[in-house]
Amino acid sequence: MGIKVAVAGKGGVGKTTIAGSLARIWARSGQNVLAIDADPASHLHHVLEIPEERRPPPICEELELIEERTGARPGDGSGPFYKLNPRVNDIPEKYSVMGADGVRLLVMGTIRGAGTGCFCPENSVLRALLEHLILDREEVVVVDMEAGLEQFGRATCRNVDFMLIVVEPGARSVETAARISFLAREMGVRRQGVVANRVRDDVDRRVLPRMLAARDLNLLDMLPYSQTIAREELEGSGLFPAMKDEGWSSAVRRLSQKISEIVADKAT
Repeated sequence: MGIKVAVAGKGGVGKTTIAGSLARIWARSGQNVLAIDADPASHLHHVLEIPEERRPPPICEELELIEERTGARPGDGSGPFYKLNPRVNDIPEKYSVMGADGVRLLVMGTIRGAGTGCFCPENSVLRALLEHLILDREEVVVVDMEAGLEQFGRATCRNVDFMLIVVEPGARSVETAARISFLAREMGVRRQGVVANRVRDDVDRRVLPRMLAARDLNLLDMLPYSQTIAREELEGSGLFPAMKDEGWSSAVRRLSQKISEIVADKAT
């Protein structure tokens, strides 16, 4: 069975770029890969080079599907009478689209959290779908999580094999990573590590490991700042040329191997 990886981090640290790059590297190695966009910002299709007109619709907005599977239509005032464990095993094939390197993309949309007063049929479908993707699927699954800490109140990825926390040079990013790590452990995710992104110079390479070690965070790797990625993010060309850059691809491949080795080692 393929590994299941959740990618988390503070907003703006390059979480989506790394999630999509990992998915493409695993696909290039011959794995079947399903990328899950669970971030309401929903930019993973750019990294997978899927044009805007082909981007799959968020499952949370598929009202007819939700009504069919739960017996209740979102927003119709039907109250608490809907299925809590709807059938979802056919959704990935029907609602995903193929992107670069053969990675399939499925867009989840927003899972509303505890404390919002939302006990709704769309939440029922999304939670059941995430559980199916993580526990039952045979392929590699990479989940691009919502930025920040909100999702940990919803325990959306408690059963993943590994949680990758993305940081960039800066105290706020590291503090957020420490909080994410703590909350992930609270919900049972023991295998986790940190990747430092946009590392520019020797100062970053010297200071960041000390900052992370002081917070008991396991640094897996450091990825270099990429002008190619910065330019693509600025221009929004619809392509992701960084995957043709051997430096970036080699760095992400190295990271993917480290994650795979950790998961394989813990499984034995």
